[in-house]
Amino acid sequence: MPKVVLHDHLDGGLRPATVVELAAARGYRGLPTTDVAELGAWFDQTGAGSLEGYLATFVHTIAVMQSAEEIERVAHEALVDAAEDGVVHLESRFAPSLHREDGLTRQEVLAAAARGFASASRSTGVSWGIIVDAMRQHDDSLEVVEAAIDCRDLGVVGFDLAGPEGGFPPDLHLDACLRAREANLGLTIHAGEGDGPESIRLAIQRCGAQRIGHGFRVIEDCTVMGGRIVELGPVASFVRDHRVPLEICPRSNTHTTDLTIEQHPVGMLLDAGFTVTISPDNRLMSRTSMTAEFGDLVRHHGWGPDELRAVTANAAIAAFITEPRRRDILASVAGSAT
Repeated sequence: MPKVVLHDHLDGGLRPATVVELAAARGYRGLPTTDVAELGAWFDQTGAGSLEGYLATFVHTIAVMQSAEEIERVAHEALVDAAEDGVVHLESRFAPSLHREDGLTRQEVLAAAARGFASASRSTGVSWGIIVDAMRQHDDSLEVVEAAIDCRDLGVVGFDLAGPEGGFPPDLHLDACLRAREANLGLTIHAGEGDGPESIRLAIQRCGAQRIGHGFRVIEDCTVMGGRIVELGPVASFVRDHRVPLEICPRSNTHTTDLTIEQHPVGMLLDAGFTVTISPDNRLMSRTSMTAEFGDLVRHHGWGPDELRAVTANAAIAAFITEPRRRDILASVAGSAT
């Protein structure tokens, strides 16, 4: 079945072997181990239990993504890996401000990633777009969004706020969000992952987000009985009835909270009519892929081909892509084998 990824962090999906090779070439000695298998296991954040702990591992991947050559390689490999997983469209996001230790401008960082994606796309046929992250805890979001606007012709399709939600509501960056919308960039904001429905409300109503990154905690604005959503609060009603896409990343969500995959509300949300999409978030830290995510939902939530097609069609409709490409993807989803 073709797959569409809306929420995938470039610096959260490196191959462990690539991390080791880039660290050796750069002379970076901060890795906990240089054994590829051991490093892959170390990055596994299955038991992190909090978003802050989960995010702490990124120091090592970011450390080996500071030159244009390093960034280009990581982007190329990310799209190749996506193609091998059956992905037909990938929207990859990362924060260019975190990749400037070698003196690159934000625009140069984004151009390097675009070269990597473009070269891999030529060989795989996978379409792609870059979503530019500003970090909620930093104060450079206006500079970040201007860099994103400068690089629209290179493949930048959207703007996002990432990082810890607690203490950093999205409307701290209202000017940057409005600038993104004014410039016709897609706008998706991390919300409803570390904080609850109020974070989602601010992202949509104050900042104008078109999609919500994660968003699974919208369930806290719902009344659940017998494993079904029976009543919606005002935030949940708006999200459902206005078909605001939720970029849900089930495995990652179970790693940053105390949820198990069986307890994840993704099935209830889909059944209640929310616009659910599925993404892997951080393939390295969550040791996952789209195939693995779909497999979990089949095994633990009883999903079949109809549900998988539905969330994939939702993702294609929500993607920041051209309408002809959207129609092509939807046709391939509709015609996919069971």
